[in-house]
Amino acid sequence: MFQSFKVTARPEQGPPRLAALRRVLLAEDLDGFFVPRADAHQGEYVAAHDERLAWLTGFTGSAGFCIALRDVAGVFIDGRYRTQVKSQVAGDYTPVPWPDIKPGVWLKDQLPQGGVVGFDAWLHTPGQIEALEKELSGSGIELRAVDNLVDTIWEDQPPPPMEKARIHPLEFAGESHADKRARLAGALADAGHSSAVITLPDSICWLLNIRGADIPRNPIAQGFAVLKDSGHVHLFMAADKLDDLQDHLGSGVSVHDPDQLLQFVSALEGPVRLDKSSVPVAVAEAAGDKAVWGDEPCALPKARKNTAEIEGAAAAHLRDGAAVAELLFWLDAQAPGTLTETQVVTQLETLRRNDNALQDISFETIAGTGPHGAIMHYRVTEDTDAQLEDGHLIVLDSGGQYLDGTTDITRTIAIGQPPQEAAEAFTRVLQGMIAMSRLRWPAGLAGRDIEAVGRMPIWLAGQDFDHGLGHGVGAYLSVHEGPQRLSRVSHVPIEPGMILSNEPGYYREGAFGIRIENLIVAQEAPHLPGGDEHRAMLTWRTLTFAPIDRRLVVTALLTPAERDWLNAYHAEVAEKIGPRLSPEAKTWLDAATAPL
Repeated sequence: MFQSFKVTARPEQGPPRLAALRRVLLAEDLDGFFVPRADAHQGEYVAAHDERLAWLTGFTGSAGFCIALRDVAGVFIDGRYRTQVKSQVAGDYTPVPWPDIKPGVWLKDQLPQGGVVGFDAWLHTPGQIEALEKELSGSGIELRAVDNLVDTIWEDQPPPPMEKARIHPLEFAGESHADKRARLAGALADAGHSSAVITLPDSICWLLNIRGADIPRNPIAQGFAVLKDSGHVHLFMAADKLDDLQDHLGSGVSVHDPDQLLQFVSALEGPVRLDKSSVPVAVAEAAGDKAVWGDEPCALPKARKNTAEIEGAAAAHLRDGAAVAELLFWLDAQAPGTLTETQVVTQLETLRRNDNALQDISFETIAGTGPHGAIMHYRVTEDTDAQLEDGHLIVLDSGGQYLDGTTDITRTIAIGQPPQEAAEAFTRVLQGMIAMSRLRWPAGLAGRDIEAVGRMPIWLAGQDFDHGLGHGVGAYLSVHEGPQRLSRVSHVPIEPGMILSNEPGYYREGAFGIRIENLIVAQEAPHLPGGDEHRAMLTWRTLTFAPIDRRLVVTALLTPAERDWLNAYHAEVAEKIGPRLSPEAKTWLDAATAPL
């Protein structure tokens, strides 16, 4: 099994660890210390070595941070985790809704007389520190870069990951790394920049057509890189990770020990491009006055998938959809009260593992039944494993890492007879997903400009959900990929080739949760008769094919156009997925995708 149900953090472990940290604060004459869920690469997911936030507090969400002061410790979490944090942290910690309450504002309230708060310069970006200093202006509170205090008290801290990197074949990458380096170097030179520092491991892996296993569920190798305007790349990665890759990397890539990064950056001739949102403060300080701020050079090229990457993703989704359909068939045959959440997760992984191209799951499967469904990023453990009972819904959010693509799919399934209130909420969520799937929009619009389309049916009922409508997805890379997002805070225009999720939801704490998710890829829209000849438009191509639970659809609430979309989608599911199924599952699928 890829997935474990072991309890990874317990609330009772937090208070003694916090007490130990406070003793260090006193010894270092500090009033507080920042503990982010971050590593030096600023990716969303971190290795066990860098799970400092979970180790200290017990909170295991994928975003957040703690500010530990001498007499109070705030755990800052966004709307996705406001339910989860309540069960994961002890009373010694105070959950703080973020970004509703900004850390600088909170610090000013807690330290009205001023003070010194430490931070690790490898775990924070210049953008984060600048924003915080602005919030703290005039408060008398000083931010000070210090050695990581958590590392001084974490006695059994796991070592940094050292997994082997491997070649990502050209048939899946669609472009050689020599061509990528030359293309990006040309853009760098056109901007007048002599080099760019790249700290995001998924960007480095994409650029060099390599993959790794340093982060669970994410096929990346951790390291840093400097791209020169000549196209040469200086790769700062442990040599042991790169055994047998020298021929692949070739003479255009020089390998250095990661410990040499700061010295190398300080010796660069400017201008040196740094991304304020991803480079560590320590690296920015090494660049000094040679630094110029700009977008990380791989971000947009990586987001704009080429034909090989898109068709690889499409192929992976068909195989993945077949595994999900087999799971739904199996689940439908079980009587309510006979299964638990972990059994569902195990069965789905077993079905996915029948595909030899599967390398891993793309994240810990979310299988939340009843009240657990309202915990947006719920992780089932041996302690929380719940039975699927009559009248429950189960939110099943899962994905696979295949050699040819990364998948992410959510289906909400009725167990027995669903409550009418839940069915009506499900239908509104479905209407939001359909609305986004059908959308055509003028080229140049960003996620913030179109995200409301997927929320409108839910808003009309006086409801909402506290996560974005969609995130970017990599090509056999991170399942959460920027900079593209369907979010009210995203300013990045959606471009052809960008793969995003489309996942509206609704969550009733203590009762049920609902989420429906397909992956979609932006493409140029064909011209329509009567449309503006001069106006370029975009639309979506759906990549995910698996049935949506018709038992939860209140047909009377659907418009004719919405019903037609769902019927057409289910006809495609039957056509594309049906031939891949066992005979029994195929019979079930025919009924599950019958027209409404």
